[in-house]
Amino acid sequence: MWGYNKANMKHQEEVKDNLDYIYYLVALVSGAFVGAIIDKGFTWIVVGGVLGLLTAAFFLNVLVRGRGEKI
Repeated sequence: MWGYNKANMKHQEEVKDNLDYIYYLVALVSGAFVGAIIDKGFTWIVVGGVLGLLTAAFFLNVLVRGRGEKI
């Protein structure tokens, strides 16, 4: 019984770590979409994507740092 719980907890931690890419993907697509809406050229699509990735990195590393940790 205890072995199952440890294996199950380890699996849950792996799943949590693997879901961070969704934030980056959504930020990249949203930033590129905003860059395309500006309609100033292809350069702004790339700039929007980069700014979206930077925003996602800031969100994950600063604002969501302790999301699963109990003090």
